[in-house]
Amino acid sequence: MKHRSLVLPFAILVGFFFHQYLSLCKPAVPFLIFFILFFNFSALDIHKMRVTGLHWIILAFQVVFSLLSYLLIRGANEVIAQGVMLGILCPVAASVVVVACMLGANRETITTYTLVGNAGIAIAAPIYFSFIGTHVDMPFFQSFALILSKIFPIIVLPLILIILLQKIAPKINSAVSSIKGISFYLWAVALMITISQTINFIFLYGAENKMVIVVLSLASIFCCAIQFAFGRWVGRRYGDAVAGGQALGQKNTALGIWLATIYLNPLASIFPATYSIWQNLFNSWQLWQHDRKRGG
Repeated sequence: MKHRSLVLPFAILVGFFFHQYLSLCKPAVPFLIFFILFFNFSALDIHKMRVTGLHWIILAFQVVFSLLSYLLIRGANEVIAQGVMLGILCPVAASVVVVACMLGANRETITTYTLVGNAGIAIAAPIYFSFIGTHVDMPFFQSFALILSKIFPIIVLPLILIILLQKIAPKINSAVSSIKGISFYLWAVALMITISQTINFIFLYGAENKMVIVVLSLASIFCCAIQFAFGRWVGRRYGDAVAGGQALGQKNTALGIWLATIYLNPLASIFPATYSIWQNLFNSWQLWQHDRKRGG
């Protein structure tokens, strides 16, 4: 684990240079995330999970400020407005537990938000997409079911399986928990594939939309910084700055790209695509700082 801060930049570089090949592995990402959460949830104490003010404030920030950002920007450029809205509304990454716990966050606090945050966005997103984007005529419940179908198998299902293991076969659960560190490397592999998708999106839409791509990329840097900073500020007031920062700042960009291609102008997907680069560079820096302070 001494060089773990270098794993994420390495994954980004590999994803960049081999994007044509790695992007073909896209179907493997949901399975990787499933096992990432399965290993991490094995160390979870369900009885300590509580929904607190921290979770509600972060969810409210995503729901309210995503819509406000869209309304403020749409007069200047509809695609940029959609991209920024999606970048804020995009739910927390399922794999957030990996980095957050390595940085010292409370496992139960960050796990609770993976459930609360994703459920909240699954409800809010179809409402927003009913008057924003290309499928405004899609019924709410159809849209809700579509989004939930992407979230449930990779977030809720591994949690259910671990709860069953803890109740029925605690020794097996302990064995799984003893190797939970492997989830970090599974996440690195998932990151390589996600970054390769990002590069493909830029190549696909970049030729005729250079200015929009530049603006979306710059906006994603600003948005990434704001969300990590605000999340840490809120988290500090609830005794867990790391959990707050990661809960709001670390996004499920793969889901964000999917949402853009289904509901919005596909070019808006550049925002979550480039956001994935900035958040993982920041995560690498955080891990390096954390290890350095611990003498690792």
